[in-house]
Amino acid sequence: MASNYVDKSRLPSRHVTEGPERAPHRSYLYAMGLTTEQIHQPLIGVATAWNEAAPCNISLQRQAQAVKKGVAANHGTAREFTTITVTDGIAMGHAGMKTSLASRDVIADSVELTMRGHSYDALVAMAGCDKSLPGMMMAMIRLNVPSIFIYGGSILPGRFRGRDVVVQDLFEAVGLHSVGKMDDETLDELERVACPSAGSCGGQYTANTMAMVAEAIGLALPYSCGAPAPYEIRDALCAAAGEQVMELLKVQLRPRQIVTREAFENAAMTVAATGGSTNAALHLPAMAHEAGIDFDLFDVGEIFKKTPYIGDLKPGGKYVAKDLFEAGGIPLVMKALLDGGYLHGDCMTVTGKTVAENLSKVKWNDQQDVIRTTANPISPTGGVVSLRGNLAPDGAIVKVAGLKNLRFVGPARVFDREEDCFEAVEKRTYKEGDVLVIRYEGPKGGPGMREMLSTTAALYGQGMGDKVALITDGRFSGATRGFCIGHVGPEAAIGGPIAHVQDGDIITLDASTGEISVNVSEEEFARRKTSWAPRETEYGSGAIWKYAQLVGPARFGALTNPGAKGEKEQYADI
Repeated sequence: MASNYVDKSRLPSRHVTEGPERAPHRSYLYAMGLTTEQIHQPLIGVATAWNEAAPCNISLQRQAQAVKKGVAANHGTAREFTTITVTDGIAMGHAGMKTSLASRDVIADSVELTMRGHSYDALVAMAGCDKSLPGMMMAMIRLNVPSIFIYGGSILPGRFRGRDVVVQDLFEAVGLHSVGKMDDETLDELERVACPSAGSCGGQYTANTMAMVAEAIGLALPYSCGAPAPYEIRDALCAAAGEQVMELLKVQLRPRQIVTREAFENAAMTVAATGGSTNAALHLPAMAHEAGIDFDLFDVGEIFKKTPYIGDLKPGGKYVAKDLFEAGGIPLVMKALLDGGYLHGDCMTVTGKTVAENLSKVKWNDQQDVIRTTANPISPTGGVVSLRGNLAPDGAIVKVAGLKNLRFVGPARVFDREEDCFEAVEKRTYKEGDVLVIRYEGPKGGPGMREMLSTTAALYGQGMGDKVALITDGRFSGATRGFCIGHVGPEAAIGGPIAHVQDGDIITLDASTGEISVNVSEEEFARRKTSWAPRETEYGSGAIWKYAQLVGPARFGALTNPGAKGEKEQYADI
């Protein structure tokens, strides 16, 4: 029996619902209360990264119900399933952070396996915390069935003694507390009010950066990634996504028709324009890889270099996601870039219309100062830049939004893991002018490429945020600010130059020229390398060990599979 609305003869779910040989399969569906009509309609996967780890994803389960109503209203049968997420705010500053980046690929893999195993025809993918966003979008692109992405929404700002606060303030409060500038009672008061609702971190950190990417690249409905988690409008946006995925299914508009090279450039522009998270330079190449598009750290960096910085958002600026949404949302950012001649307006989106068509009725809001026009930018080049030099032949990345000085020269102070550097910061055994080097924290060496927010925020709390620099083959949080350079490649674990830096070597960092160099000659590097040997990590088995065996360089997105170029069949066409 075929649906009245969509012919299932070419859809994946025909393998589990059609024909007499699928009677056992249908019996399982009847057992869950589905009707005959529902069984023979298209089956739509509704994937959420819901869990009780943190506020980021806590509202996804409720929002999924609105998606399912939208699917049902347009004659589809929604099947909800969940996957893991690792919440960086909870994992930060200890060994738990080694699991964060690895979780991105586990999320993508687990969504793929669930979709394949049950032969679902389309996908609505819902995410909240940092890695769950790219993980879901990677799965959408990999599977290439008609798909829509939904962000769970951002948290509302907290109020502390008359001012707005976010979790970044708490990480920096740890530094204040360590030097006696904040007492126990004040810290306790702040931690109780900083995070007052469901939702992901409110600044332009990784979650909101990748949410902006989802709209800019065309995988999410306009405005859906900007509405804060507690706002009731989220239910309407979720229901609309459920209805629209059925329209995409009818016309077979697929993710890889949307995420073209130009769409990735649009996404990178919005990151640069808003001083977004450096992690976008890791996730955009990984997403592009799933589509078979070459788009590495340097390609991202080229876009960053050409894009004006126009969004006054935390951590480099003063506003949070709620303020942006109320000023006009992500479409306002895109409108500013399109009118300035930056965005590719002809890219297709999940609305079935192009970027330019989606933005045609968006009017510029001159009653706000969250987003500027490109003719009046905060600075003429992007809020994030890539670097290259003899210390990072495979590149590195730095957020310059909010930086006072774009050049830093100083002696190296070398640490082989984040905890040792954090201890030096806590005990103040470093000097003003030092370049703190944290190595063996890359994708393979960490393993897992930890973020260093605890360390960078503590430096700011001590008033030293712009008086030292920090470089690592690991990563930084989207909430990091200061002269902090991550993704240094090749990483120390595979013998990159950062493995051979010694205390006292003079390091030059210049975000205006793109330089990251050390005053060590090739001959001296070669001499030092003769006494170097790879080191074993503390993980001899388990998921983190497995990740270390598979993962590739940060430059290409820390990949764990061959991507579209290795495909022999495409799931959407089984």
